[in-house]
Amino acid sequence: MRVLYISTTHRTGGWLAEALAIDSATTVILEEAVGSMAGLARLRDDAFDAVLVSHQPGELDALELIEGYRTGVADAPIIVMGTESEQEMAAVCHELGADAYVCVNTTTTRNLLWVLARAIERHNLLRESQRLVQSHQRRLQQEHDEASRLLYEQHALLNGIETMRPSSSEDSSTRCARGPSDDRVTIVVRGEPPELPDELLTHYRELLRTYVIMGAGNLSSEIRRLAELFTTAGITPREAMQLHLFVLEELIQGLGARSTRHVMTRADLLALEIMMYLAEGYRNCYLRRTTSDQQRLLPGFEQETLAAF
Repeated sequence: MRVLYISTTHRTGGWLAEALAIDSATTVILEEAVGSMAGLARLRDDAFDAVLVSHQPGELDALELIEGYRTGVADAPIIVMGTESEQEMAAVCHELGADAYVCVNTTTTRNLLWVLARAIERHNLLRESQRLVQSHQRRLQQEHDEASRLLYEQHALLNGIETMRPSSSEDSSTRCARGPSDDRVTIVVRGEPPELPDELLTHYRELLRTYVIMGAGNLSSEIRRLAELFTTAGITPREAMQLHLFVLEELIQGLGARSTRHVMTRADLLALEIMMYLAEGYRNCYLRRTTSDQQRLLPGFEQETLAAF
């Protein structure tokens, strides 16, 4: 491991380098910087696995150096070394951002190596955690962008691409949804509320939420009854799709930073199932109207018998 030791002119790092060289548990490349300014300059220009700071009040105040170092958004592990007891200094060092405090009068070389190893491992885990969080946020943003694009395309199928294209300035028909990770803006095109009873909107809203949770197969009878209601009320597939998109957009916006992929997949299945039942219902209505009942002729009066006269 590569370690920077910040010391003073009265207590250089020769003794520390010798002690670390004697212990063969691991190889430590110790580099020294005299004074806080020189130490900060080295930290600015080079990357180190860990930093050791000698705390000598009056000559080198490690607490001020740590505070300035952490203000610069630096994340290298910092261990303070001083002559005061750990009971007196450990809490203060942790509060300022140091990873540990060791007393040079009581610690051993092997203990110092373990303190360094634990501090380095902790910071590696923190970096990995931050990387995973950022990756998760980017994935969520991509899913929200994809959901917005799909909603826009579905609106375009209903209303025409030109009429639904968002203008350069926001108006009442558009709204902005910001992702959780950065300042990118996703334009979500909102269609007009369908001219349907509020009770039907509320019922479909609850149906969509339940369908997202339970999935297909559990609500088939409920969906079939809803399609029959649409057929009886004369609601066209276009109006049913407008209702679906309007309620879906409300649900997507309520998710916030949560994933939208599962919701969009289940919502597409619900729309497909409703359209299937709705098409079947209108087909049955058409067949009933076109195939009206006809009175059959009495025996002996069929068309062939009449033609013989």
